[in-house]
Amino acid sequence: MQAIVEQFQTQVRGATAAKTPLRIRGGGTKDWYGNAPVGAVLDTRAHSGVVAYEPTELVVTARCGTPLAEIEALLAQRQQMLAFEPPRYGAGSTIGGVVASALSGPRRASAGALRDFMLGAVLMDGRGEVLRFGGQVMKNVAGYDVSRLLAGSLGTLGLIMEVSLKVLPLPVREASLRFEMGEIEALAKLNDWAGQPLPISASCWHRGVLSLRLSGAGAAVEAAQRKLGGAALPEAEAFWSSLRDQRHGFFDCASLWRLSLPPQASAMVLSGEQLIEWGGAQRWLAADADAGRAAQIRANAAAAGGHATLFRAADKSVGAFHPMAPAVARVNQLLCREFDPAGIFNPGRMYLAETLS
Repeated sequence: MQAIVEQFQTQVRGATAAKTPLRIRGGGTKDWYGNAPVGAVLDTRAHSGVVAYEPTELVVTARCGTPLAEIEALLAQRQQMLAFEPPRYGAGSTIGGVVASALSGPRRASAGALRDFMLGAVLMDGRGEVLRFGGQVMKNVAGYDVSRLLAGSLGTLGLIMEVSLKVLPLPVREASLRFEMGEIEALAKLNDWAGQPLPISASCWHRGVLSLRLSGAGAAVEAAQRKLGGAALPEAEAFWSSLRDQRHGFFDCASLWRLSLPPQASAMVLSGEQLIEWGGAQRWLAADADAGRAAQIRANAAAAGGHATLFRAADKSVGAFHPMAPAVARVNQLLCREFDPAGIFNPGRMYLAETLS
């Protein structure tokens, strides 16, 4: 692997010297996410393999080009999982891309986001230097927890070479329920249930139906089923998998927005079909992405205490991500300059230059 690392260093240092952009890319399954990628491809797939796996310590360490499917298969052998349920957009999905995008699936509201499971990382910066952050145990740190900063950075801070992630045991039992109710009632129920000791591991409201997944010990799941009532959700495993990988019929739309809101936020009055997850904290909206519509959606999301991402669209000229507050934008600029002084890594992938000025 040292030869591959040296190849990466040569490519990075050459790009820095010439001030030409590099497009960090694994399997390419998330090329559509964020703003359009530019630059010469730095292909991470050759840097692959699980470095260490300690089932009793609940930790796995893998190189950036390792396929997500390979890691999940290894964990399944020991009845363990990546609890944040990263979307699997295809067989080419790599763990480096999983961390760089920081996308989480239906279990995120109960288990936590990807960054909550980041224990450590190895990063190659714009000087070609290999930096190590964190480790393989949970611990307090002073200052920036850089390994967690890498989660969702879309490769703009450097080349993520290796990551250590906390894993969790698979639940002993799961059951899924469905209830027919409107959006307002569903949000009220989800907020009420969130304050109770119920083993809810996923939720979804769409077209007048609220679906719940219960996960945990057999007795806890059975008790929750008796308390909540509802009907059994048919083909539950396929349903939650379609949400995780965004293969559910709802996602077959031209333009898709992702609204991140406080779970207690009231129903959003927006034209366009919605699908609500994470107890009300994640709300998907199928709507146009023109400038006027984008401004309205983002203003409404901000007024509710959240933000809106243009998740998928043919035209992302309005910017994929919600504009940052000036103070946050300044911190972002300083971090990027520290790790990537020449600005070669995935430029503009998160924010266009004019939005940071």
